[in-house]
Amino acid sequence: MIGAISPVAATIPPRSTQSPSPSGSEASTADASRSSTETETPAEDPLTSPEVQREIAQLAQRDREVRAHEQAHIAVGGSLITSGPTYQYTTGPDNRRYAVGGEVGIDTSPVRGDPEATIQKAVQIRAAALAPADPSPADRQAAARASQMEQRARIELAEQQRREQAYSATAAAGQTQNGSTIEAIA
Repeated sequence: MIGAISPVAATIPPRSTQSPSPSGSEASTADASRSSTETETPAEDPLTSPEVQREIAQLAQRDREVRAHEQAHIAVGGSLITSGPTYQYTTGPDNRRYAVGGEVGIDTSPVRGDPEATIQKAVQIRAAALAPADPSPADRQAAARASQMEQRARIELAEQQRREQAYSATAAAGQTQNGSTIEAIA
């Protein structure tokens, strides 16, 4: 922190660098007046300086942004969320902890044997990753991986549908032959 004064330093009264005090009654009068002004003047609170207040306001704003960002992931991720938000903190000049980063766990595994469900899941993962107003690079990377998972599932679904159509065509051809044979005999 540049220009910040720690709260501990503020409670220690500054040492005066004065020349030796005058002798005699002048010394006691000068000491009395000096000590009365020193005790009457409150120590300046370092937390009230504009620089420190600005830093605290920036940290508080970042904390709100980080928490809203992670909540957006949770709101859209729904049942795919595997762990609540985990935050990284920094301590401000007021000795409070402010969130400066975070993450949320999400299930990104494909649904085995069900490409349609995998497609739906991938779409939800991508939406959750991109839910915050300002997605991070890690969010964009998670969305890209979800798009890849969706693409693989679409390919698997197309292959599955081709196999089913081929099976249906073969089965229909077999029924026609059997049906024709039966008709010829009858």
